Amino acid sequence: MNPVAFTIGSFEVRWYSLLLLVAMLVAILLLIKEGRRFNMPKDFLFNLAFWVIIFGLISARIYYCVFNFSLYKDNLLDVFKIWEGGLAIHGGLIGGLITLIIYCKRYNINPFKVTDMTVVPLLLAQAIGRWGNFFNGEAHGVATTYYHLKELHIPEKIIEGMKIGNVYYHPTFLYESIYCLIGFIILLFVRRIKYIKRGQLTCIYMMYYSVGRFFIEALRTDSLMLGGFRAAQIVSIILFLVGLIIFIVLSRKGKFEDLYNEGENKPIMF
Repeated sequence: MNPVAFTIGSFEVRWYSLLLLVAMLVAILLLIKEGRRFNMPKDFLFNLAFWVIIFGLISARIYYCVFNFSLYKDNLLDVFKIWEGGLAIHGGLIGGLITLIIYCKRYNINPFKVTDMTVVPLLLAQAIGRWGNFFNGEAHGVATTYYHLKELHIPEKIIEGMKIGNVYYHPTFLYESIYCLIGFIILLFVRRIKYIKRGQLTCIYMMYYSVGRFFIEALRTDSLMLGGFRAAQIVSIILFLVGLIIFIVLSRKGKFEDLYNEGENKPIMF
């Protein structure tokens, strides 16, 4: 696949960067739309999204480069070429979460309330962003055959895009994209459950994404490694357990205590 979407003079606009931009814009618009339900100021959410994206991208790149330092040690300036790919979602989640907590604490807003609002559009953004890996010819799975991919009812265009060096590979980017899209649809309904508590949507995201990523990661050929183990699988296990524990703790609160949908259409005090 051609990683370049179009050129402006000598400047190349790559699909990877373009799709990341689209994913971020869609996520921001959905976040602001959800914020209207709770009368959260648009400026607050837009500024929050801005800083979370900035530090999320920085931490995603740092995370990736630390695990692939051998690729950059001879030319450190390549670290800044994020348009060529090389962002780790787990690094982005860590940096974005820290930024979100600090920002919410500054305005005395419950961070769980905002993470719950964020994880739903985040899944859709992940579904969109994964297609950047397709155009870069990265984040694919192990070698397979054309006929096997056909049996999976994968579109011809994607199958041919996964033909790299006359070898066909599993389109793990597609598997994860579909998985995230399904998760987005599920959470759209879950967040409307009357008695769901603040923080539980975040926990469901942590558990849901971790399960899918753990198994999809097993197919990938470019995993970041920690010792002899895949780093993404280790982090997925940790995130799943943390999400499960917090979900159980929150479930023990009173039926009407700390509800996510509490305060709908009521003013938020800053």
